[in-house]
Amino acid sequence: MPKSKRNKIVSLSKTKKKGREHKESIVNAIREAAESYNSIYVFSFENMRNLKLKEFREQLKSTSRFFLGSNKVMQVALGRSASDEIRPGLYKVSKLLRGDAGLFLTNMPRDEVESLFNKFEETDFARTGSIATEKVELLEGPLDQFTHEMEPFLRKQGLPVRLNKGVVELVSDFVVCEEGKPLSPESARLLVRSCFIPRFT
Repeated sequence: MPKSKRNKIVSLSKTKKKGREHKESIVNAIREAAESYNSIYVFSFENMRNLKLKEFREQLKSTSRFFLGSNKVMQVALGRSASDEIRPGLYKVSKLLRGDAGLFLTNMPRDEVESLFNKFEETDFARTGSIATEKVELLEGPLDQFTHEMEPFLRKQGLPVRLNKGVVELVSDFVVCEEGKPLSPESARLLVRSCFIPRFT
């Protein structure tokens, strides 16, 4: 029997691939910036949040330029060997692009750049799998930071809770996370909802 033409699955979330033109535009932008700025630094990051980086970029917009993306594309832009590098010695910089890394091009002096990057650390809610730097425990009794509508959510996260006259009440002490141990998905969600902002590595 012939295949039915009515039974077609149509994807509603079609996205166009960033083709060769996109990669070439990044390569050209990096090469232009390499000609405009005196220094190039490779920086690495972990647990990065886009909003925090955007704020940091804005601070340095007038004097510097950031590039994040595929390490291979950035390596091609700088040159992978002495024969295809765009400026003398730049192929050595491309060898440093490993893992979560980016390029920072600037005219600022080295000591100023180092102090900026060493100081830059933002406190934020931790993600699943992050290592807890402190123990967080909820004590038995009313949980004023939660509304009565959140009681089903808390129960789903494993908290021994009940509603007492419209107030969420913890039946017994509950340890959200232990110092030095990775966060479970439930612990991460509870930390966000209960407005604890401990620092995590």
